[in-house]
Amino acid sequence: MTLAASAIVAQLSSLIGEAAVMGAPEQMGNYLKEPRKRFHTGAAAVALPGSVAQVQAILAWAHEHRVGIIPQGGNTGLVGAQVPLRGDEVIVSLARLDRIRAIDTAAGAMTAEAGVILENAHKAAEAENTIFPLWLASQGSARIGGLLSSNAGGVNVLAYGNARELTMGVEAVLADGRLYQGLNSLKKDNTGYDLRDLLVGAEGTLGIITAATLKLFPKPEDYETCLVNISGPDAALPLFELLRARIGARLNAFEIVPHIGLDMQLRHGMLDRDPTAGPSPWYGLIEVSRMAGGTPGVLQSAIEAGFAQGLLDNAVFAESLADRTRMWAFREQMSEVQSKEGASVKHDVSVPIAAVPALIARGTAAAERLVPGIRAVPFGHMGDGNIHFNFSQPVGAEPKAFMAENDEKLHEAIYEIVLDLSGSVSAEHGIGQLKRELLVQVKDPVAIEMMRAIKTALDPRGILNPGKMLRTDP
Repeated sequence: MTLAASAIVAQLSSLIGEAAVMGAPEQMGNYLKEPRKRFHTGAAAVALPGSVAQVQAILAWAHEHRVGIIPQGGNTGLVGAQVPLRGDEVIVSLARLDRIRAIDTAAGAMTAEAGVILENAHKAAEAENTIFPLWLASQGSARIGGLLSSNAGGVNVLAYGNARELTMGVEAVLADGRLYQGLNSLKKDNTGYDLRDLLVGAEGTLGIITAATLKLFPKPEDYETCLVNISGPDAALPLFELLRARIGARLNAFEIVPHIGLDMQLRHGMLDRDPTAGPSPWYGLIEVSRMAGGTPGVLQSAIEAGFAQGLLDNAVFAESLADRTRMWAFREQMSEVQSKEGASVKHDVSVPIAAVPALIARGTAAAERLVPGIRAVPFGHMGDGNIHFNFSQPVGAEPKAFMAENDEKLHEAIYEIVLDLSGSVSAEHGIGQLKRELLVQVKDPVAIEMMRAIKTALDPRGILNPGKMLRTDP
């Protein structure tokens, strides 16, 4: 028998306490509003467990009553995995599970609960003269559980890898309330299937991650950061190859941003001054870490080699923390500034690094053919092939009409090019509910069958994030 919302609230309250359960729409508002404002479905309740045992109790109860459960971290996800799809689900926020349980500098590991805010994880690591190198624009609100569930990327993937590669072990509550105790800091453990990698990136469809053992790295003594002027992605590619050959693993980031992004940010007062060396069609943001005892000037030497080969036109180096902060703000505010320019169609895609110039050239041309006056705003992680291929509405267009007329056809055009270049339609944001139908279209059918078999085995009643990632029907 399906439980009414009032019964769900009452029974959850008896499990974890009345103060930890919300049932009124006005109470749940912030848990239902996702960043892109694409999804607007209500929920039966929001539960805020204060312990792993309470998470177990909620899932055991949900399994018994077949109540859908949506795990939620900082609610910063961009594909709707963390908000309701049907309206009868319970959002389980992990915000109260926010302890750093342990730091082991010898093992290079930190055990953090799912509700720890990423910025607080950074601070805890730095207090031990180490770093946790997962770095992204929403680090002040994104939480560890959500970041792992979506296998987040960010700007340091080039040097350190994405969330999956930064995770040594996880603790997770399964659909029936059992606890998988997989926390460890072992570098080598060949004892069967890697269940950690199965749970990381599953978007809460196979279990709720409640804690994780994360990799720590020695804290660099300093960073060398610069913005270079380049003619376009065609020039960025050989420059990246040169830097990688000369600098190797110390090359932390290689990001590209078009001039339109600078224009937008200066127009809306989001930068106190222009951080670049002067006008250029494109900019490259490059950063190198210098460890204790390392020789300074490695990046400058490599950039000079790039000048000698004609790969860049100008460059400016950060001479202070304020300079570095301004340069990174320029990159990190790219998504935010587009909201000030009206509606935008966004794509989180990846292609082999060598195909990035072709992706941007072909995608821009296709969009301009479809929508005269559209403004292409592609930017992102040149160093790992992940481009946020966004398009802002033509100046003066009506936002709702622009989206209604162009959203679907622009997606189709860009995804066709991405797949033709052997790329992925979701690089770091995940599938959620936004790309669920697309996944079935582009994924190997055998892979979909394997994913369904795993889902059925671990969640036979389909209560974990129902309808997300995989459709419930074949």
